[in-house]
Amino acid sequence: MKIAILGYGTVGKGLLQMIEGNKERRHIEITNILVRNKDKYKSSKYANLITEDIEDVFKNNIDILVELMGGLHPSYDYIKRALENKINVVTANKDMLAEYGNKLVKIAKDNKVSLRFEASVGGAIPLLKPLTESLEGDGIESMYAILNGTTNFILSKMYNEGLPYEKVLKEAQDLGFAEANPEADVKGYDAARKLSILSTLAYHRRVYWKDFYLEGISNIEMKDIDYAKKIGCKIKLVGQSRKNDKTVSGFVRPVLVDNNSLLSRIDNEYNIVVLNGDSVGELSFVGKGAGKEPTGSAVYSDLIDILDKRVSNIDSFIQDKIEVEKTISSNCQVLLRFKSPKKGEIIKIIRACIDEYEIIEDNDELAIMVYADSEYEINNILCLIKDKGYCKESRKILKIS
Repeated sequence: MKIAILGYGTVGKGLLQMIEGNKERRHIEITNILVRNKDKYKSSKYANLITEDIEDVFKNNIDILVELMGGLHPSYDYIKRALENKINVVTANKDMLAEYGNKLVKIAKDNKVSLRFEASVGGAIPLLKPLTESLEGDGIESMYAILNGTTNFILSKMYNEGLPYEKVLKEAQDLGFAEANPEADVKGYDAARKLSILSTLAYHRRVYWKDFYLEGISNIEMKDIDYAKKIGCKIKLVGQSRKNDKTVSGFVRPVLVDNNSLLSRIDNEYNIVVLNGDSVGELSFVGKGAGKEPTGSAVYSDLIDILDKRVSNIDSFIQDKIEVEKTISSNCQVLLRFKSPKKGEIIKIIRACIDEYEIIEDNDELAIMVYADSEYEINNILCLIKDKGYCKESRKILKIS
């Protein structure tokens, strides 16, 4: 089997390590490795394979194109070209799949070739194969997950070491956990893209990532962490989706999770996905969500699946897009924070609207845990308090069980 690799970063090196380590069992010939600047790799073991010209890649008779460049362009153009030329494709590019998965899956089907992307979600955690193969006959009803190692690292350090967000973000960047521009991670975009891929495969309809309610972690303060500790919780960036009759509800947002819950035990770069099926019940998948070896292993497994002619059903990407509800319409618990509040007036409004609430702190600011019939009810209360000018700023953090 002949392959070409686009990109020679962390994942590319992890893949080459896997190919080298298994060369006695599987013969995989690498024809080219595409990079931006080949002068950086003059001393590389694979220097003779490295090129800056995509035409060098396509002039060879390759069986699989492995895209590990990331980003939308030119990655999309190269993958599209490969599929149209009846070349199988393996990619780890969740950004592109979340945006253009529907187009690429259709091109792959029209040309009777494979498009594999196990490494796009959860690093080494085998998630997509169970969804498309083992659980194909089982109706997945809902899922919740921690899908971004950068934000999980930041929140873990804030909770365990009492360090503020800005300081931990800088440490994450110094350690290579966070990019110089961390926007995709800390604003929740990365997790939302991964959640959309999982939800699309699980619910057999296309779920677009921008349709989820999105809230990142950059506004999380040490005061939020302190409140979480007071009520026996941690704060995690969680993605959650649920299939309803004709819609999907879903979000990516920082939430409170009980210290006794499974999610609370997932720290640092680890990811978790919990699926709930109508026949199998609850299934949990835990592992490292990124890194050279974990992600390289996932890419390698896709290569072997194509080599062994194993086919997965990914037709969900070419189904109609399903509507996504952004707000919780069922019973929920929410921690409300009010800065510079008129406490008596705020409590009076909450008491009039909510049957059950608990004051967590009544000092320079007011923190109240409320138990409501829906998030709509909470939002209406916050709008009323804001309109009356009863506080300088209000915030809410949902608690999930």
